[in-house]
Amino acid sequence: MPEPVLLPLADTPPAERRDAARNRVALLEAAERLVAAHGVAGVTMDAVAHEAGVGKGTVFRRFESREGLMAALLNHSETEWQAAVISGPPPLGPGADPWDRLLAFGRSRLETTIVHAELIRAAGRASTRSTAAYSFIAMHVRYLLAELGVTGDLQLLAIALLAPLEAPILDQVELDGIPVDRVYAGWVDLASRIVGQGR
Repeated sequence: MPEPVLLPLADTPPAERRDAARNRVALLEAAERLVAAHGVAGVTMDAVAHEAGVGKGTVFRRFESREGLMAALLNHSETEWQAAVISGPPPLGPGADPWDRLLAFGRSRLETTIVHAELIRAAGRASTRSTAAYSFIAMHVRYLLAELGVTGDLQLLAIALLAPLEAPILDQVELDGIPVDRVYAGWVDLASRIVGQGR
């Protein structure tokens, strides 16, 4: 089974002019700085425009809405994370034992979802995290399960492994007061049972 390839996180847009691409990056970097300084709730289209040194209309033309801006930020983060899975250092990236890669994937995906939980909620319906990004991670988990010699319905087994790492489940876990280390330990237990390694 071939290594998963980096997937686009949205319908492929027409090629951007270089200046338009630079402006988009500048706006996303401005938004990232504001998120780091004030949290997602403190980021407005006005604030991004001011931080980037452009007019508010430029931000709206590029992202259409605050949800669209949040989705673009989330997609930017997802693209970087996918690149780390595809070609980053092991164990998350290639070169490690598939079991070690699966464990690194689970820990990394859990941490990424927690870090971006507020952003995921703010992106709302504009987010493509649940479509193209989910397709990538599901394919990656199926690939690792196949490498580990797991048989059966790999598609459903991958879904079972991914469900505890998704934002709605982690929101409920947080409400129930379950610590993150316990969530990860439970996920490793589930992965061990699926893989049959008894670890």
